[in-house]
Amino acid sequence: MRKLILLLATAATLAACQQEQGYVIKGNVEGAENGDTIILSKAIGRSVLPLDTAIIQNYTFEFKGMADSVATTAVVSYKPGEKDGMGIIFFLENGHIYLRLTSSDDSAVGTPCNNAYQEVRSQLGDLYQQKEIIYNQLSDTTLTDQQRQAKLEESDKLDEQSIEVMKEGAIRNITNPVGLYLLKQCSPYFELGDLEEILPQVPAAYQSDSLIIKLTSKADILRSTAKGKPFTDFEMKTPEGKPVKLSDYAGKGKVVLIDFWASWCPPCRREMPNLVQLYAQYKNKGFEIVGVSLDHSAEAWKNGIEKLNITWPQMSDLKYWKSQGAALYGVNSIPHTVLLDGNGVILERGLYGDGLKEKLAALFQE
Repeated sequence: MRKLILLLATAATLAACQQEQGYVIKGNVEGAENGDTIILSKAIGRSVLPLDTAIIQNYTFEFKGMADSVATTAVVSYKPGEKDGMGIIFFLENGHIYLRLTSSDDSAVGTPCNNAYQEVRSQLGDLYQQKEIIYNQLSDTTLTDQQRQAKLEESDKLDEQSIEVMKEGAIRNITNPVGLYLLKQCSPYFELGDLEEILPQVPAAYQSDSLIIKLTSKADILRSTAKGKPFTDFEMKTPEGKPVKLSDYAGKGKVVLIDFWASWCPPCRREMPNLVQLYAQYKNKGFEIVGVSLDHSAEAWKNGIEKLNITWPQMSDLKYWKSQGAALYGVNSIPHTVLLDGNGVILERGLYGDGLKEKLAALFQE
């Protein structure tokens, strides 16, 4: 027992000393030369506040100082003369931090927050490299349209995996600054189940953060527009400028698919042939689609409707991401669909591709 008490006391003393000693940041930069300058800055929103500079010696750099009691995001940046610059985002906290800046494999380790974020950074880096390979392959002019489409779909899946990595990292670290930082990067992709899992875990110190307040409001909206709830009505205008309401179609006896999309959205455009096919297949059997566009240009919206062979009703307020309809349904990414039964009750959200085909086949017994 005495040994255990002694070990605990020693650990506490070492931790206290580390806090008193502040931070020591050491690192190296790929391609740097002795005498080059490197800058340490604190990240504040979308801007940075320079804190310190260091001169690279023996191809390494070092910063020393005292961090805030709560770890904050910081940036070390390097841009000598006409050379391409480099930079890395990390967490400024007391302790020994080791940075490595390269053209393809940055790292920041040594302290709790940085170790946690590096785990996520490494996973994202692997996915990014896979995307780079696909991007280079797409420049091959010998690819058929089918091969090009397959590679675009593969790229979309990598994007989805990246989002999942950030979401999982946010949930896993929500009790520390890493979780809040990741949450800000991927918050548009959190659905109701995600929010109900993560919001109760948010520490009291974060509750007043504007993002947490926004996500709490989003959770309330998603609950009111979840499966089993009646549709929420709204009014916009047709491409011809005439007022139209969602209730002009919903709750009138037909199965209605609300399709949130935009002409500028590549995934929306890739999904559109599937909707065209399903509309032709079921429109005479009690199926309707209502497109809600997040365009901001009437001309682009109309051109998109024509080029994509869209023949179902359309509505928009041309307010881009401030679309009233999108806000009422908690839509932060597109394409997004909401499927209603004949009484206007929500059957499903987020159905696309094969999932939507299977659902409609079941509803119309085909």
